[in-house]
Amino acid sequence: MRKSNVQKLCIAGILCAVAVVGSLFSFPVFGSKCAPVQHMVNILCAVLLGPGYGLGVAFAASLIRNLLGLGSLMAFPGSMFGALLCGLMYYKVPKLLPTLIAEVFGTSILGGLCAYPVAILLMGQPAGEVMFYAYIIPFFVSTAGGAVLSGILLYSLQRGGVLHQMQAQLSH
Repeated sequence: MRKSNVQKLCIAGILCAVAVVGSLFSFPVFGSKCAPVQHMVNILCAVLLGPGYGLGVAFAASLIRNLLGLGSLMAFPGSMFGALLCGLMYYKVPKLLPTLIAEVFGTSILGGLCAYPVAILLMGQPAGEVMFYAYIIPFFVSTAGGAVLSGILLYSLQRGGVLHQMQAQLSH
């Protein structure tokens, strides 16, 4: 394995652990558990590692959170759509603001809409109790918080010139 692949795997593992531990800091919004740290991790993965690693970290963190009883099945659509979309956005347009917006859109709109069939089919909730768009607002609150946190962190790193150095180190 190349040195950069090992470094990326190590950073992905650390970010996955941050997402799992960060899920302890969550708050309820309209029956959903909002964990903004997961969304911060999604954006950090997009900027530092790329869309594939971001999607993998989101899946692994969601799986671990569910296995430990720290999350629900909503963790999967609530993190993976945003992780993939913001990773692809940063890959195509390497700018922070569109990446933050892609995370918010991917999680709140796409993830929120895909949470409906998960709630009905996998969690056994009656269709009459859950509106088709019921998860959009809670997912939006969660992902907006994570986008703000990661935006502050990444803009600070960018202004200090550290972000470019980190990206250069990981691309070798």
